[in-house]
Amino acid sequence: MARKATARLQHPIGEINLTPLIDLTFLLLITFVITFPLVQTGIPVNLPRGKKAADLPTKDKHTISLDARGTIYVDDLACSMEKFTADMKALGSKAPNTVILVRADETIPYGRLVAVLQVLHEAKLARMALVTQPDTRKR
Repeated sequence: MARKATARLQHPIGEINLTPLIDLTFLLLITFVITFPLVQTGIPVNLPRGKKAADLPTKDKHTISLDARGTIYVDDLACSMEKFTADMKALGSKAPNTVILVRADETIPYGRLVAVLQVLHEAKLARMALVTQPDTRKR
């Protein structure tokens, strides 16, 4: 029993199948929803809690992070104390109005944070802020 092939008329398709396009859109949406918080946080640091202050300008800013081991990160790049000192002195002479956001883990020794702040002070970078988590506890 052989099948009989029928000749179909070739006519253009008048509509576009949107199902693959919708699937791709949802896939991209889910990807951005998952990855955006990871990109924004940078180095994982357990910040201390505090009151929310006024928002700082987002232009001309650098982030200094100190993790629980005391490692220094400048804009998510690890560096030694000597390189950090040299970089901050160069930044202070080139752009002294740069805003420095200091993110320090709450478990690091206080002296380590003071040493970082001292380097920023010696580099003539006076516009700095300590980043904290919002205090959501009820009083």
